Amino acid sequence: MNASAELLKELRIDRKAGSPPPSPPRRGRWIVLAIVLLIVLAGLAWFVFGRERPITVTTAPVVAIQQGGASSSVLDASGYVVARRMATVSAKITGKVREVMIEEGMRVEEGQIMATLDPIDANAQRSLSASQLEAARSQLAGLQAQVAQADAEAGRLQALVGQQLVSRSQYDLAIAQRDNLRAQLRTAQRNTTVASDSLAIADLGVDNNIVRAPFSGVVTAKAAQPGEIVSPLSAGGGFTRTGIGTIVDMDSLEIEVEVGESFIGRVQPKMPVEATLNAYPDWKIPAEVIAIIPTADRGKATVKVRVALKTKDPRIVPEMGVRVSFLESAQPTEAAKPQGVRVPAAAIVERDQKTVAFVVKDDARVEQRALTVGTTLNNDRQVTQGLSAGEVVVTSPPAELHDGSKVTETP
Repeated sequence: MNASAELLKELRIDRKAGSPPPSPPRRGRWIVLAIVLLIVLAGLAWFVFGRERPITVTTAPVVAIQQGGASSSVLDASGYVVARRMATVSAKITGKVREVMIEEGMRVEEGQIMATLDPIDANAQRSLSASQLEAARSQLAGLQAQVAQADAEAGRLQALVGQQLVSRSQYDLAIAQRDNLRAQLRTAQRNTTVASDSLAIADLGVDNNIVRAPFSGVVTAKAAQPGEIVSPLSAGGGFTRTGIGTIVDMDSLEIEVEVGESFIGRVQPKMPVEATLNAYPDWKIPAEVIAIIPTADRGKATVKVRVALKTKDPRIVPEMGVRVSFLESAQPTEAAKPQGVRVPAAAIVERDQKTVAFVVKDDARVEQRALTVGTTLNNDRQVTQGLSAGEVVVTSPPAELHDGSKVTETP
């Protein structure tokens, strides 16, 4: 029995000895995956719970204080921007347009070529005048040679007459021929001058086919195209243009307003004016009265007033509507006072014993600004330093708001 039991033990399979040991690399991969998962979970938790949340605030704009004490308006009127120097440029002659070299909005200088006409007729006339000049010069050269020969012949006959070798009548005939040739020479010289002047006129005819800018300015209208007929005079039909284009000297812009007869006594030459374009209502343009036109409109009972603009700007263009305020003379002492800006009083707080306000920047974060404040203006405060007009400040800033905080405005 014992021997049989021993034999059975020898036949038993040892499963622990036969199974391979666990692979160390697979255990390492599981560890790496667990670490990555922990990092992702930590980042997600920070994104959900730990990131900075914007603070909800209310805001208000910073407004510039008007120079109210410097001057006051005595009269308001409406008018238009006009150009004192404006021209519709045309050709001196009637002709067919060959090329147009301008476009609307293009700036041209004085003498710059704007267009050219077909110069066939003018070129032909110039060629004819040049040929006539050459013919006159050739005739002049021939007569000069004949006169020189006649002078020499008369000189020889004079010597022979003195020696009584030729008759006196033969010498007189030579003198008459010489004088006749001299007269023909003077005529030829005048004909040469006439032919030269005719060539100069023909050159002007060729030049008249070129249309140039009479002064520097900006093209506001293009009136002709290649192939059209242009004429300095109105032809009365719809197929003939009277101009190539319109040029405006932007440096000559001014304002024309019509003031009622009852109020014209308030307007004086050299009077200061504040102009406001209808297109830019927040832009105050300094101006000055040039002159009061000494005539009235019977139908409208108004008097025209010319106003000079003291500011040159590309935004000011002809025919713009404008409102003007005629001002009293400004007082220098009042105008010299700093005005600053005005902000709501609730936007100004004390932080670290400093008077500050929080300005909202473009990235939705606030910037703490130290302020120099002035007088109280109802519910606002005057700020002379620290803020600029157009900026946005936080009103009633909460205690947790600090420099660099992210904010969101109350809808």
